[in-house]
Amino acid sequence: MNAIARQRRRTAILALAGLVLLAALMLTGISMGRNPVAPDKALAALFLGTGDSGDVLLIGRFRTPRVLAAVIAGAGLAVAGTLLQRVARNPLASPDVVGITGGASLGATAAMAFGLNATLTPLAALAGGLIAALVLSLLAWKRNIDPLRLVLVGLAVQAGLTAAVNLFIVRFPAELASSALRWTTGSLYGRNWTEVIIGAGAIAVATGAAFALHRRLAVLDLGDDAAGALGVRPGPARLQLLAAAVVLASLAVALTGPVGFVALAVPHLVRRVAGPPTAGTLGLSALAGAVLLLAADLVAQHVLPIDGLPVGVVTSTLGAPLLLALLARQHRSSR
Repeated sequence: MNAIARQRRRTAILALAGLVLLAALMLTGISMGRNPVAPDKALAALFLGTGDSGDVLLIGRFRTPRVLAAVIAGAGLAVAGTLLQRVARNPLASPDVVGITGGASLGATAAMAFGLNATLTPLAALAGGLIAALVLSLLAWKRNIDPLRLVLVGLAVQAGLTAAVNLFIVRFPAELASSALRWTTGSLYGRNWTEVIIGAGAIAVATGAAFALHRRLAVLDLGDDAAGALGVRPGPARLQLLAAAVVLASLAVALTGPVGFVALAVPHLVRRVAGPPTAGTLGLSALAGAVLLLAADLVAQHVLPIDGLPVGVVTSTLGAPLLLALLARQHRSSR
């Protein structure tokens, strides 16, 4: 069995294991809580609408949208992070490091501050992410992407956008400030079916576009000269891939707030267990992102002794050591 066949088999096995784990986590998510429901009764209440009327309302209206929001946003963030790291050829490039999630967060927060309809929040987040990406490209792009310059400029952009978000929160009416602050930390609290359906449809379309562009991404991995020789124009191809990453990250932020480090960590984890990047590992990244964010939310809800802890606190706590380790490795490599 050659190396390609072995990797495909390993990816398939990992995908199957990930699907089983995701299904188990989703069942746990709709069953556990202050009012626990037996798994068989939870499934009956969700799919058949039978059982105790309180259980049907609790699972159908509150728990299931939260679980699905974690799955959808986690997948979108992971694919966005994978695209950014490969396009920039930098293991530190991710939406929450280079300012894209900050821009999306600013757009969504501005929509909340000005009292816009909640259905416009994804559009506002998308606009904010696109503007942040434009600013980043203007400041960091000189003929090509300089990996170190991209991260340094991105960190500065992210810091500025975070300050702007905090300014909006300070200016919020008192009754909105608390919920806005929770949202900007990254929270799945209070998700509803409308948000989940809109987010799922939009992220599915953007993820499909990312897979459709994967051949160009694979060619870009060979270098710009090789890509040109194979008929792929590096500039437009890179721009299309970056646009897909920005859309995915922005839509995920609109659904959950700026959840940190999922987009940074998942590509590294998948490369370690599945090997070199392929279309299969891109799909595996989406699955791993869904598992990671849902697991982090379950930890925030049921393991840690702090009531109402946002999931972003958990992911950032886990991701900060990873970022420091990657920075140290990058420094050693440059030396």
